[in-house]
Amino acid sequence: MKQPSGLLALLFSCAALAVVAAQPGTQSIGPIDYERYDTHFQKYSERYFGKDVDWRFFKAQAIVESNMRPTIVSSAGARGLMQLTPPTYADIRKRNKEFGDILNPEWNIAAGIWYAHEHWIFWEGEADKKFRRQFMLGSYNAGRATLVRAQKLAAGEKLNERRWPTIEKVAPRVPNWRYKETLAYVGSVFANMSSLDKKGRVKGPTISKDEKGLVALSDKLRQFLGLFKRLKLWDDD
Repeated sequence: MKQPSGLLALLFSCAALAVVAAQPGTQSIGPIDYERYDTHFQKYSERYFGKDVDWRFFKAQAIVESNMRPTIVSSAGARGLMQLTPPTYADIRKRNKEFGDILNPEWNIAAGIWYAHEHWIFWEGEADKKFRRQFMLGSYNAGRATLVRAQKLAAGEKLNERRWPTIEKVAPRVPNWRYKETLAYVGSVFANMSSLDKKGRVKGPTISKDEKGLVALSDKLRQFLGLFKRLKLWDDD
């Protein structure tokens, strides 16, 4: 098998960390309109991030979180496009009185981007600039305290705790962290970003959370590689 590079290498690592790939515009319940909420992503990324982070990055995140299904509710109770739990959303609304119902697509997107910005602010002084987006996503998924624990472990081993590759290295030894999920989550957002064109349109395969969560890892990996063979992006020797 030829060695993958660039995006394929990243997608391969994501597959090994228990996410699944889906071709754009297809899903078991029918076609997905991936451009439907672009104006909301543009509006609120500009409001909270300015030019610090491309608005498409949060669209890529939403694809991972919900595959653009606005009414989805996870088994853990997370809701909507950006998969926010009701307690988290309630805390966000205390500081954003204008936000409405959690399942309203606009408010869910606004709250998710606002919440990401809170993490963004924290990591400004705690992470290398090059890896700040990774830390932001990691704490969005696993909680800021989890990554701080990982940093303390790394520092104790005389590693550079401000770099995301260091966090990946120590992750298996951090107590009470489902690290595979978080590392896959972060990698998947970057992979989805690479599948969006300059206007934010989906032009390549996307990755979203496994809907059932019951498929064996080997099966997921096999399905993932099969997708790239069909797209002629991956060939056997």
